[in-house]
Amino acid sequence: VIDTGKRNAADFILWFTNKPNHIMKWDSPWGTGYPGWHIECSAMSMKYLGDTFDIHCGGNDHIPVHHTNEIAQSECATGNPFVRYWMHTAFLVLTSGRMSKSKGGFLTVQTLVDSGYDPLAYRYLCLQAHYRSELTLAWEWDGDSQEKGRAESLDAARTALTRLYEKIARTTDEPLKADDAYQSAFDEVLSALNDDLNVPKALATLNTYASPRLWKAFDAILGLDIEKRAVAPEEETAPPEILALLEERQAARKAKDFARSDAVRAEIAALGWEVADTPQGPTVKRRA
Repeated sequence: VIDTGKRNAADFILWFTNKPNHIMKWDSPWGTGYPGWHIECSAMSMKYLGDTFDIHCGGNDHIPVHHTNEIAQSECATGNPFVRYWMHTAFLVLTSGRMSKSKGGFLTVQTLVDSGYDPLAYRYLCLQAHYRSELTLAWEWDGDSQEKGRAESLDAARTALTRLYEKIARTTDEPLKADDAYQSAFDEVLSALNDDLNVPKALATLNTYASPRLWKAFDAILGLDIEKRAVAPEEETAPPEILALLEERQAARKAKDFARSDAVRAEIAALGWEVADTPQGPTVKRRA
């Protein structure tokens, strides 16, 4: 922004006064105007968290400009350190290109739900990548409508999460029954989380033990709804009409007719059954 009040072209604006037609503006000792982008972030965080607070998050694209400027203006204003720890996240990248509402095809969680995915499958996929590592999603739209689609990585995450629930449901806590054994496993998972929030390592440790007690303890952080979903299903044979739909879905998948495959999955779900894709082939069980 070009502003005559700048002493150096590299300076950033604290208070804009050169846009008289701006909708939001206030009177101030520096003239009528409105705060700069960086000021509003410092003002909000300091109002609710104080001059110095522990953790500030944000995308890693904010490191060279926005967060640097937040530090500069905040510490000049208060004389105190602004933030103790910065946690900068990498991005979720679509192989089809950067998401843009103007171009259409903006991928939302609702899009995933409409495409037959459980939101927790997407959460599980994200948890498998460290927050500072870029995560790529190879999303394929069904036709030109850009309303539904699929991604192999989400298919894999959905299957893995279903297996995880089933594994926890049929596993006992016998190996970790002793308090010292449980505490040792607990400390191992906690150590991974304390190591720059290394959730993938924590998940690997949790999967090694598959302890219901341990999973439920850390699910307060992971948010995978272990308590409700990791329940041993009752043995029940699906009725012929469900098995016929399952065969129809499998045929559609082999023909790469994913739109029909997803439609059949939704039809099966509407009838009260859930499809799980396994290496041995698809299976169905009654929904909880």
